[in-house]
Amino acid sequence: MAKKTPRITRRADLPPGDSLCDHCTAKCCRYFALPIETPTTRQDFDFIRWYLLHQHATVFTEDDTWYLLVHTECKHLQPDYRCGIYETRPQICRDYSTDNCEFEETWTYERYLETPEQVAEFSEAIFAKGGRDGIRGAEPPLMKVL
Repeated sequence: MAKKTPRITRRADLPPGDSLCDHCTAKCCRYFALPIETPTTRQDFDFIRWYLLHQHATVFTEDDTWYLLVHTECKHLQPDYRCGIYETRPQICRDYSTDNCEFEETWTYERYLETPEQVAEFSEAIFAKGGRDGIRGAEPPLMKVL
């Protein structure tokens, strides 16, 4: 059986006049991210831990801004990866441009927290004083130089 030809993966490979959306799987319609306040207290991190107790939620940072990322597909995304309400889509969708979309992006975030346990460990690392009240042991003494 012949393999299916892969989709075009680079903007530069698109023929002139082609719509980028004709070659995309609608990454932009499969999640939304909202900025959240930068956590500074244990309670703030406990709220983030609570977010991640819910399915399809992660938290990331980009340029020192914290975001709640909800992995959920728009209910109007069609099987051909097009918008089912294009003519009446929300303004945020109208303002979105393929000039800066993540079509060929494989982003790596400064921080990416997927589980409540990661948040608890991150919080402990920030707030623990010398290991006395945290999950980590005390810092070991330096080894002697011979």
